[in-house]
Amino acid sequence: MRALLVLFSLLLPLSWSTAQAADKLAVVTSFSILADLTRQVGGEHVQITNLVGADEDAHTYEPTPDDAKALLQARLIIKNGLGFEPWLDRLVASSASNTPVITASRGVIPRTLDEDGEQIPDPHAWHNLANSELYVHNITRALIAADPAHQADYLRNSQAYLQQIYRLLAEAKAKLGALPAGNRKLVTSHDAFGYLGQAYGIEFMAPQGLSTEREPSAAEVAALITQIRNAKVKAVFMENIKNPRLLQQIAEESGAHIGGTLYSDALAASGPASSFIGLFESNLNTLYDALSQP
Repeated sequence: MRALLVLFSLLLPLSWSTAQAADKLAVVTSFSILADLTRQVGGEHVQITNLVGADEDAHTYEPTPDDAKALLQARLIIKNGLGFEPWLDRLVASSASNTPVITASRGVIPRTLDEDGEQIPDPHAWHNLANSELYVHNITRALIAADPAHQADYLRNSQAYLQQIYRLLAEAKAKLGALPAGNRKLVTSHDAFGYLGQAYGIEFMAPQGLSTEREPSAAEVAALITQIRNAKVKAVFMENIKNPRLLQQIAEESGAHIGGTLYSDALAASGPASSFIGLFESNLNTLYDALSQP
C-alpha cells in the first residue's frame, strides 16, 4: 500500500502537468520573433511550438517531419507572410493540415524591391514598430477567435504589450531622428532593415537582397565596396543569422568600420535581444552608438 502511495505521488505532478498542457491553446509559429509576440499576448493560455529558432535563418530553413506533426496537432498556425516563409505554405499543403493559418503582417503596406525584373514584397515588416503594432492586433484577434473563453486576458496582455511598443517608438524617434545627416548610410549582410530605414530616413545597403538564399557574386561585392567608398559610408553591421566573414572583408576593403551586430530575422538565443522588445532596443542602441557622432 505504501509503495502504491509513493508511486501515485510521483505520477501526480506528471499527470497534472499533462492536463495543464492539454488545457492550453496549441499554437505553431513560423519563427522566433512571432513566437515571442504570441507569447506576450497569449501568456499562460498558449502552448507554442516554434519552427525556426533563435539565431536561425528562416530564409533557408528546411522543415522536418516533427514540424508537419506539430501543424496537425495545432489549433492555430501563425506566419509572417509577405513571402517570408514559402516553405511553410508547402508544409501546410503537404501535411493536409486543416488548422487555420493566420498572417501576422496582414494590413502592412509592403515595401517592394525590383529583383531580377520582378517586384518582390519585403517581408521584414516587423522592423518598423508601427507595423509590429499591426502584428500584435492580428495575433490578438487570432487567439480570441481560437479561444474566446480567454478573450479578456488576451486583450489585457495585448494592451500592456503595446504600451511597451509605444515607449520604444518614442525612443526610436528621438535617437534615430537625431543622427547626423552624413551618418545615415550603412551596410548590413542582407536587405532586412528597409522598413526601419524607411521610417527614420536611413539608407541600408547590403550585398544580398531580401533573402539570404542566393550568395552575392564577386562583381556584386566589388560594386558595393565601390559604392561604400563613394558614399563615404561610416559603418558596416553584422547580423546574428549570418557568418560575419563577408562583412568583415567588405569593411576591410572599403575602409568602413564595424559598427556591431544587428538582430535581423531572429531573436538571440540569450541576452537582451532574446525578446522582440529587447531585439529592437539592442538594434536601436547599436545604431545610435555607432552613428551618432559627427
